Amino acid sequence: MSQISEEEKQYVVFRLGSEVFGIDINKVKEIIVYQEPTHMPGSSEFIEGIINLRGHVIPIFSLRKKFNFPEAGDMGKTRIIVVEAGNSTVGIVVDGVSEVVMISGSVIEKPSSLLTSTVDENYITGVAKMESGLVIILDLEKVIGRDMAEAI
Repeated sequence: MSQISEEEKQYVVFRLGSEVFGIDINKVKEIIVYQEPTHMPGSSEFIEGIINLRGHVIPIFSLRKKFNFPEAGDMGKTRIIVVEAGNSTVGIVVDGVSEVVMISGSVIEKPSSLLTSTVDENYITGVAKMESGLVIILDLEKVIGRDMAEAI
């Protein structure tokens, strides 16, 4: 496995089931408590619906469905991470946001198809080896780009 650049970046770390993911903090606009979206007939299977966020209607995207994870049981810690992906503002539903961390490129390795059996390796920038465990770094543009284009 080859390594990514040595540059240090900040990532928002969140959980989906037992897996830990990270996304570039520069893509994150805010993190809000989960609110039930209004369902939109005919939308992509990965779109849970829409919410009104301070006067702006934004689609809510399910990473859980995208990655074929089982439905969540407890919704108590569920959050919506509002992100900028492409030219769209989108909310992604996660099981919980744990922290914002600085991760050096020196601890991030390119993904291997052996490591990423449940998540398409094209969606992954790399895997960070942290003291607390592995963090899968997602490429948001690739994860939700095409689905959002179809949904809007």
